[in-house]
Amino acid sequence: MDTDVLALRSLAQTYFDAAYEMDAERFASIFHPSSSVTKVAEGGDVGVTPIASWLAVVRNTKAPKQQGFEREDQILSIDVDGELALLKVKLRLPPRTFTDLLSCLKVNGTWKIAQKVMTSKV
Repeated sequence: MDTDVLALRSLAQTYFDAAYEMDAERFASIFHPSSSVTKVAEGGDVGVTPIASWLAVVRNTKAPKQQGFEREDQILSIDVDGELALLKVKLRLPPRTFTDLLSCLKVNGTWKIAQKVMTSKV
């Protein structure tokens, strides 16, 4: 398997672990400092949250692991083109199921999430 795909699978696993444990520092290790999280907000507007603000929310969110929930996460696809990659992942953080598109860039030889676009449903 391609080394970039292996590295991106590892990044996705770190992402899943951080989500299950609501570990902001682990998330911070895989997001580029200038990244942001984008979603359709209430009222239908597009909401863009800088990563530092999103991590602050993570720090105040009770982890699925603490609540005794089983893990449910999967990589749906990985597409790599040079120093650009797109990961599509799905994970359950009860009561919601999230589908996230993680736009990644290879920065100084290391893959980082540059942009997270997400949607969720109950």
